[in-house]
Amino acid sequence: MDEAIARVLKKGAFILGEEVSAFEQEFAAYCGVSHAIGVASGTDALQLALLACGIGAGNEVVTTSHTSVATVAAIEMTGARPVLVDIDPARYTLDPLKFVQAISARTRAVIPVHLYGCPAEMESIVEFARRNSILVVEDCAQAHGASLRGKKVGAWGDLAAFSFYPTKNLGAYGDGGAVVTNDSGLAEKVRLLRQYGWKERYISSIKGMNSRLDELQAGILRVKLRHLDAWNDRRRELARRYHELLLNTELVLPADPPNCVQVFHQFVVRHPRRDELQAYLKKRGIHTLIHYPIPIHLQPAYQNLCYWEGSLPETELAARDVLSLRMYAELSEPELKSVCQAIHDFFN
Repeated sequence: MDEAIARVLKKGAFILGEEVSAFEQEFAAYCGVSHAIGVASGTDALQLALLACGIGAGNEVVTTSHTSVATVAAIEMTGARPVLVDIDPARYTLDPLKFVQAISARTRAVIPVHLYGCPAEMESIVEFARRNSILVVEDCAQAHGASLRGKKVGAWGDLAAFSFYPTKNLGAYGDGGAVVTNDSGLAEKVRLLRQYGWKERYISSIKGMNSRLDELQAGILRVKLRHLDAWNDRRRELARRYHELLLNTELVLPADPPNCVQVFHQFVVRHPRRDELQAYLKKRGIHTLIHYPIPIHLQPAYQNLCYWEGSLPETELAARDVLSLRMYAELSEPELKSVCQAIHDFFN
C-alpha cells in the first residue's frame, strides 16, 4: 500500500491517470465484464448508470425499500420516481414476483440490490426485464466478488454500480465507486458523464458532472483487489463457524441459496427480541449494528412516495428483527466464539 501511494505521489498526477486506467482494466477483468469506469462514490455510480440509460423525469425505477438510502437517493437525483417493492425474506433481496407486479408503462429500469453480499435472484429478474424492455442496473455495493451460477454480480445486468467506501469488502481509503458494463456505448456515456461531458478537455459534448475516482484511491484499490478473493474466503469461513456455533439457538441464520457464492459483507441474524439481544451484547462489550432499522418507505424524507406502514410487510418485519454481527476478514476465532457464547448466554 505504501508503495502504491508513493508511486502516485512521485508521478504527481492525481486525477484520471495511469492508476485509474489500470484499476479499471483489472476490476473489469475481475468482474468478468468489458468495461469499468471509476467514479467518486457508489451513489454516483448508480446515478451515472441510470443517466447513461437516459433515465430521468417521467420514468420509474423499481427497487427495494430494504437497502441503503443511497439506492433510492440515486434514483431521485436523476429525476425518476423510485417504486419500492418487498423483499424475499430468505435473501433480503428484491422479490422477483413483486417486481413483476410493480411495473407500469413508465417503468424504465430495475435495481436489484445484492444486499449483505448475497446475490439477488438475477435469472428471473433479468429474464422478465428483457421481455419487457426494462434495463437492469445492479447495486453491487455490498457484494464484491459474489457470484450466481458461476457468473459474478455486476455481469448480469446492463450496468452495475460498486462502492469502494472504506468498510466494503473492497474498500478504498476514502470514497470511491465504479460502473461496470459489457456495453461499449453505455460505458462511453458514463465516461463522458463523469467529467463534464468532455471528449476533449474543456469541450462538453453532453451535459455531465464531476465524479472521478482519484489516482491515490485507484492505486490503493489495485493492491487490495489482489487480496479480495482471500478476504472473501475468510468471510465465508467465519460465516460457516457462526452457523456451526449458533445453529441450536433461536436465531434465524442467513440462508444459503442454491448456486450462490456469498461474500458476507454482513452476517445478519434475526429474532423478534432483537433489541433486547443487541442491548445485552452491548453490555458484554460486543458491538453490533442494524442494517437497516427503518425501511426507506417509512422514513420522513420519502413520505412523498405514498407508502404506509404495512405496505411492504416482509421489509418491515426484517427491519424489526435483523441484527448484524461482527464480520470482517481479520476477525479471530476467539473473538467469534465470544460473540456466540454471549448469544447462548442471552437465550439461556
